[in-house]
Amino acid sequence: MFSRRRLLVGVAIAVACLGAAAFVYVRNENEPIEKRGSATEEFVTDAEPAPEPPPKKENPRPWPTYGYDAERSHVSPYDHRPPYRRVWSIDAHDTLEFPPAVGYGHVYLAQQKGLFFALNSKTGKVSWRKSLGRCSASSPTVGDGLVYQSWMHPVVCSQGQAGADGFVVAWDAKTGRERWRFKSAPIESSPLLRGGRLYVGSWDHHVYALNAKTGRKIWQFETDDEVNTSAAYWGRTIYIASDGGTLYALNARTGKLRWSAQSASSFTGTREFFYATPTVAYGRVYIGNTDGTMYVFGAKSGKLLWARPLGSYIYGAAAVWNRRVFVGTYDGKLYSLDAATGDTKWQIETPAAVHSAPTVMSGLVYYATCSSCGSEAQRAVKQGPDGTWVVRARNGRQVWKFPGGKYANPVVADEDRVYITGRAQQFAFRAPRQRSESR
Repeated sequence: MFSRRRLLVGVAIAVACLGAAAFVYVRNENEPIEKRGSATEEFVTDAEPAPEPPPKKENPRPWPTYGYDAERSHVSPYDHRPPYRRVWSIDAHDTLEFPPAVGYGHVYLAQQKGLFFALNSKTGKVSWRKSLGRCSASSPTVGDGLVYQSWMHPVVCSQGQAGADGFVVAWDAKTGRERWRFKSAPIESSPLLRGGRLYVGSWDHHVYALNAKTGRKIWQFETDDEVNTSAAYWGRTIYIASDGGTLYALNARTGKLRWSAQSASSFTGTREFFYATPTVAYGRVYIGNTDGTMYVFGAKSGKLLWARPLGSYIYGAAAVWNRRVFVGTYDGKLYSLDAATGDTKWQIETPAAVHSAPTVMSGLVYYATCSSCGSEAQRAVKQGPDGTWVVRARNGRQVWKFPGGKYANPVVADEDRVYITGRAQQFAFRAPRQRSESR
C-alpha cells in the first residue's frame, strides 16, 4: 500500500500554444480504450478456473498461495456460506495488506512492518513468529514443507529509499528455521511456487526464477520498470506485469519472452502502472490497471481481446468464475463482467473504495472496503466503513457483512474454517455445512 500511493497523471488545461492539431492528439490519447470481446476468439471453455473437487481434509496445503492457485483465480473450492461463528482472532499490531496462506496446520501471516506469524489454524495460538524490521506487502506461499515470504526495505516503509534492498526467505513451515535467503532490491511480489521453482518480481526491474529448495537463481528477466505484481502461471508460461504498464508472458523454464502487451497511453506519453496481479482463465489473462481499465489479453497470443473502462483506479486483482469477472474500483463500485465479452452483468455501489481482489466461494462474492483509500474527492463521496461484504455472484445482492476488512483479499479458507483479514486483525470462523448457491 505505502509504496504505491501515486497520483494518477493528469493535465487539467491544454496549453493554447500547442495548437488545435496537438490538442486533438492529446485528447484522443487521453480517452480510455474500450473494446468489446467475443466468445469465439481465444476463449478456452475447458479452462474453467473453479477448482473442483475441493482438496481432501488431509491435504497439507489447503490454501497454499495468494489467489489460491497458480492461475490466481481467487476462487475457493470450499463449500462454506454464512452465517459464521468466530472461533479465534489475533491482533497483528499493524496493517495486514495481504491475506495469509494456510498449510501444515498453520495460518501464515505477514504484517506490514516486519512481523510474521505462524498461527495454529485451530486455536490461533502463535507457534512461531519472526520480527525482521522489514516492510511487507505480499502474501506468503507454502510448499515442500517450507513457507516463502517476500520482504522489502527496512521500516519506515516509504517509497524511494536510496539503496533499499530486500529479499525472499524460506523458513521451515513447522519450526521457522531459516533454510535460505535470496537478496535483491525490495521484493513486493507474493511468491509463486510451481514445478520446484519460485517466481517473484523485484523493484530492480527484474523477474526471477529461483530454485525453491536452495534459493539459487535459475534465470532473470529484465522489464521496463519495477515489478510489484505477483506472477500467475498457465500453459508453461509466467504472466507478470510492471509499473511501466507492461504485461509480460515468459517461458517458465527459460525466462525467454513469449510476448508483451501494454496498457493504453495517457496524454503525457506515459503509461499508468499495473499493481493488480494477473488472473488466467479461459485461455485469457485478465488484469486491471490504475488507469481504471480492465484489460483482457489472449494468453497465447498477447492480443488485446477486450478492454472496459470502469472508472478510477483498479488496484486489486480480478476473481474469475462461472464465465464472470468480478473486480472492484477505488470510486466505490463492484462489477460482474462477462468473461468473454466484457459486457456488464451487474454493478453495485460499495460503501467505500475496493482496494483488493474479491474472492468467490460457494456462489458468493466476498469483497473488502477501504475508507482511507482513493482520492479526497472519492472519500468525500463514499464515507462508508471498512468491512467485508458478501453478495450473490448471480445478481450482486448482499447476504452478509462483517466489520473487519480493509486492504486484504477478504477471505481464505480450509475444510473447516473461513479466515477473514481486517486492517490489523486476523479472524477465524466456522460455518455450518450448507448447500452451495445455485451455479
